[in-house]
Amino acid sequence: MKHIEIINGPNLNLTGIREPEVYGATTMDEYLASLRKQFPDVEISYYQSNVEGELINRIQQVGFRYDGLIVNLGGYSHSSVALRDALLAVPAPKVEVHLSNIFAREEYRHHSLITSACRGMICGLGLLGYEMALRSLI
Repeated sequence: MKHIEIINGPNLNLTGIREPEVYGATTMDEYLASLRKQFPDVEISYYQSNVEGELINRIQQVGFRYDGLIVNLGGYSHSSVALRDALLAVPAPKVEVHLSNIFAREEYRHHSLITSACRGMICGLGLLGYEMALRSLI
């Protein structure tokens, strides 16, 4: 059985509540339940933090043991060299996800420091992006 972890960064604890016109109306808990039903042969774990150092610690903790990481580091994607370095330090394959189309938003969101540390990036497809990332890892 593969073990894949979804790691979400700042403000993604508000998915389903915050700006539903941008991020959708489904909560992460609701979505994870449906994802786990859809992929019963994959252990899907989830971690979210608004704190950069906690995200780095988690990547280091699971990135050597799990079969893949799906990362949505929110606003840190555009600014955190430290998170990029943490992703590069671990051997687990990684896929970056963004719920919104970062290229259709403010210009400062058009560049992600995280993408080059990942096998690929999916953006603009809402929560479906996590499923697509999961499929690519299994």
